[in-house]
Amino acid sequence: MTLSTLETLRLTVAALRQRTGENQRELAAALGLTQDKVSRRQSGAQPWSLDEVDALARHWGMGPLDLLAGPTHAAQSLTWSPGTAAPPPSAPTTFAPTPPTLAADVPPAPIAVPGAPTPPTQVPPTAVPATSVASVAAPAPVPAGVTTDYDRGPDGAPALHPPAPCERCGRPVAYRIGGRPLHLGGWCAPGAIPASGPATSAALPDQATVQQPPSTAVPGTPTAGVDQAVAVPATPADAVPTAPASASSAAPSAAPRSGPTARSREYAGTGRELGFYLDMITTAVEEALEEHDGDTEAAGAALEKKAIPNGMDLFDKTRVGAVYEHTVYPERLEFLSKKSRNGADDIWEGRHKWENGPLMARLKAGADPVTVDVLDTNAAYCSALKTHLPIGALQHRPDGGWDPKRSGVYLLPKRPTWEHPHLPDPIGNRHEAGPVLLDEATVRLLIRCHKLGLTDAPHITEAWTSGATEGLLEKFRRVLTIARENAIRDGDTVTEKYIKAIYAKFASTIGESAYNRDLRRPDWMHIIRSQAFANLWYKSQRAHKAGLTIVALRGTDELHVTGGEWRKGAGGVFEEGRLTTQLKLKDQYTLPRTRNRSA
Repeated sequence: MTLSTLETLRLTVAALRQRTGENQRELAAALGLTQDKVSRRQSGAQPWSLDEVDALARHWGMGPLDLLAGPTHAAQSLTWSPGTAAPPPSAPTTFAPTPPTLAADVPPAPIAVPGAPTPPTQVPPTAVPATSVASVAAPAPVPAGVTTDYDRGPDGAPALHPPAPCERCGRPVAYRIGGRPLHLGGWCAPGAIPASGPATSAALPDQATVQQPPSTAVPGTPTAGVDQAVAVPATPADAVPTAPASASSAAPSAAPRSGPTARSREYAGTGRELGFYLDMITTAVEEALEEHDGDTEAAGAALEKKAIPNGMDLFDKTRVGAVYEHTVYPERLEFLSKKSRNGADDIWEGRHKWENGPLMARLKAGADPVTVDVLDTNAAYCSALKTHLPIGALQHRPDGGWDPKRSGVYLLPKRPTWEHPHLPDPIGNRHEAGPVLLDEATVRLLIRCHKLGLTDAPHITEAWTSGATEGLLEKFRRVLTIARENAIRDGDTVTEKYIKAIYAKFASTIGESAYNRDLRRPDWMHIIRSQAFANLWYKSQRAHKAGLTIVALRGTDELHVTGGEWRKGAGGVFEEGRLTTQLKLKDQYTLPRTRNRSA
């Protein structure tokens, strides 16, 4: 199948963003657009204009035709840092044919490269002795076994190898230069190149040139790295500089830069380790405490106000280097839009407000009182971040059905029948006639109940889905979970409350919220919340299977049980504690409840 020009452009933009480490917000700022507009163009909801193609090409330092030639060609054309102008030539660039063997012979006039300025003066050919001509014709010395061209396959394209750390920036690279792992085009361009690395300067045979910039590469000649000079003696007394001298002279001119290049280096090696993300949390807490002179209450309130932007920044950074690029602002679907300012959309979440009817009836009939333990789930919404989320915009599937590799919203013609009064209904206690719209987490729960023999398989007549992954928020969830455990261990209540605000507000504002402009995925919001309800149902089913009586289920975190010991250490089913995999005792009461009557 042949891709259209726009489809090829979208693939190229995604590939270059992956190579430079830019997110959509940074690319939008460089183009003078909003993140929403970039997301719509990349999702296909709106096409890239020709002016925007020119802006993209300028941003990545290449021609528009290079950008439209496909991801592979564009990656090879990316020869300097994004957002910076092409380095200007320090001297006129001309090419001359092979010089004659004898000094007395007069060579033809040099052929000027189009666009290059005309040299103010030319050295008369007769003034150059034979020894100088020989020095021009001979290539500069290059260390043995090192080449300035990329290792190529039989088709002439750069050969792919198993990813290995780049010798310049440490980021994984699948290409080789002389057998060494180096980025194509050398765009990472470190300030100093290791002595064991490839030569960064070599004279091209049969060419008289001075200071060739990356933008004036000649087809058919080996491509050198960034800021690589091909030196030619201007007078007989001048000597051709060697490769090590060129590399050392270029090192002092490389100054630290901010933006995508510095950001990409920051994430190389240990920058991608867990400590980097944990430092983002601890640094925010330390700055808040310092700003409020150690007042924990004031610092906690300030951190709570920053929880949304800081949480989104942490989420964006955990997505650097991810396999899938998620859609930030997909096209809105009617049933995912609120009907009023304080209203709700049409999605039916499995919200729990359930109590055991037969048990309550027996207690009212005079059965012996029972003691009920109220168990509390820790960080319910944080655990719910591990769920199957759609990556792109939801696509309508009128034939319905369910695909485990996809995720989204499903239409069922009626509410599934539930005939187990001692277990909570998996989709809550909401009873309405007619079709229901359920999200991915609730449908997966119904399928699990069907496998357990508790209900029929859900009948899906229509679906709105996209390709799915369970790991889209996994790194984000893991960072928050470990940071929360560290805070609990250290008794750091400020950090603990800050982390709680991050995951709670992330789950509540990624739908339709005026407080979060970075991400608008109401389908994600429903799936995450429904996953929290589903996780509580799984716990109730485990307790019932272990012989406990389920008294009630409330929201996402309250499980009321009686009839035995629930602690695993005493022969029960749950571990007691404050970790996300544990439960803690929140309250205890007796049924039937008695009212205190005044005398």
